[in-house]
Amino acid sequence: MAELRHATAAAAATRASSSPAKRDAESSASSSPFVASSSSPRGGGGGDGKDGAPRSSAPLHHQKYHLPSPLRSLLALEDPRSPTASASYRILVAVVACLFAAALVSAPSVWSRINAPYLCRKDGIRLHCPRVNERESLWENPHAAAASWKPCAERRNLVPENETSGYIFIHAEGGLNQQRIAICNAVAIAKIMNATLILPVLKQDQIWKDQTKFEDIFDVDYFINYLKDDVRIVRDIPEWFTEKDELFTSIKRTVKNIPKYASAQFYIDNVLPRIKDKKIMSIKPFVDRLGYDNVPMEINRLRCRVNYHALKFLPEIEEMAEKLATRMRNRTGNVNPYMALHLRFEKGMVGLSFCDFAGTREEKAMMADYRQKQWPRRFKNGSHLWSLALEKRKEGRCPLEPGEIGIILRAMGYTKETQIYVASGQVYGGSNRMAPLRNMFPNLVTKEDLASKEEIEHFKKHVTSLAALDFLVCLKSDVFVMTHGGNFAKLIIGFRRYMGRHRLKSIKPDKGLMSKFFGDPYMPWATFVEDVMITHQTRTGLPESTFPHYDLWENPLTPCMCRA
Repeated sequence: MAELRHATAAAAATRASSSPAKRDAESSASSSPFVASSSSPRGGGGGDGKDGAPRSSAPLHHQKYHLPSPLRSLLALEDPRSPTASASYRILVAVVACLFAAALVSAPSVWSRINAPYLCRKDGIRLHCPRVNERESLWENPHAAAASWKPCAERRNLVPENETSGYIFIHAEGGLNQQRIAICNAVAIAKIMNATLILPVLKQDQIWKDQTKFEDIFDVDYFINYLKDDVRIVRDIPEWFTEKDELFTSIKRTVKNIPKYASAQFYIDNVLPRIKDKKIMSIKPFVDRLGYDNVPMEINRLRCRVNYHALKFLPEIEEMAEKLATRMRNRTGNVNPYMALHLRFEKGMVGLSFCDFAGTREEKAMMADYRQKQWPRRFKNGSHLWSLALEKRKEGRCPLEPGEIGIILRAMGYTKETQIYVASGQVYGGSNRMAPLRNMFPNLVTKEDLASKEEIEHFKKHVTSLAALDFLVCLKSDVFVMTHGGNFAKLIIGFRRYMGRHRLKSIKPDKGLMSKFFGDPYMPWATFVEDVMITHQTRTGLPESTFPHYDLWENPLTPCMCRA
């Protein structure tokens, strides 16, 4: 009987061990890579040999490893009801929660950095610009430079008052671009004082000898209509005013004590009372008589509105400029980019700079006589000018000669096939002075080369019309290069920035670099090229943050542009 009971129990155990549930459990346990297997015949966890050392169970690639307890419990490899699994689960949840909280806190900062507009910032005299992953180009700035900002000077928050405080009248002096700035400032001060602006007169310039009227160069009707919601503008002096001859000649009718870059408050305190008293007043002189960072933001935006939107050249000037730009791009038979070079090396500019230049003794003697005649107080006896000329050249305050700008452009990588439109007056020294530049870049053309005699003759009646053609062709160029400061260059750079054309380069050469190069005859060409490339990485018209006493016409970013 005992043997029968023993046999029955053994059979039951065999059936239990061969049941499907048992086999599935064992198969699952043996196939899981996360459960350790024991090779000990005793079924213990140690697997020690006779000498007490651990026993090697299987090759390394066959060994199975434990997961950390939290992961095992999450993957249902460990009973979640056990105390160990419960504690591990809580730790994992706490870690995940901390990571999620950190992500939430840092997300706004990361997002703002990702979406920050492209903006270069000044550090002393150096400009630091954001790095981009775009390939460098001879013709274009990084895409982010143009995609980050858009013009917004058309926004109007200014509403004209019902009654005017009086009339103001100004003479816009100088060349075309200085006159343009004066017109913008005149509109601004008319708004500051709630005065009516009489259409400015373009005063004859002593150098250009030009007698162009406002209506000969600008579209008067468009100008007045565009600004009608900002300020009142009339074409002529009111008929009821009978003392027209006294304007600009009588002390009673002229305001002459306005300092340069005056604030808006200065006009309210010192000029407005006189306008209310006399009803009509002229302001003389009016060159740079309104500041930039000492006037309200809305007034600066109004100046941008005048410059970039209200002041339009006459249709025939715009059409001719478009023809010239198209001809520049199609000179080779294929559409190609072109460079516009503003070459400031006229006799008047060379003389006024009081800088030394390459030339014969006869040339320098003639220039000395010219300077003594034109600027006798500055010239004196001429003995002090040599050291001053050297100092100015080292500081980069002298206009670049044609050959010098050619060397810089070749160092920057522009080849002799580059198509270059030259905007300049009559270059001092003529063809001999231009020869080095023409040898390096034979594809130099001017508006006279691109237009027929019949086309250009119509615009020769007014020197400012010719200057307007140069202005527009430079504005439309793929690369603009200046050789010396001045209103023309800074207005072009400001225009290209405002209209979103700062994707195309506007190059301001480092004139002091040429002094360093010519002052060191042992400097190798490769070293000079490297200096030029590094120096001009940030001198290509990129968006810059404004700074105290900034120039609105060259950098309209803060008051007149918004994030795109």
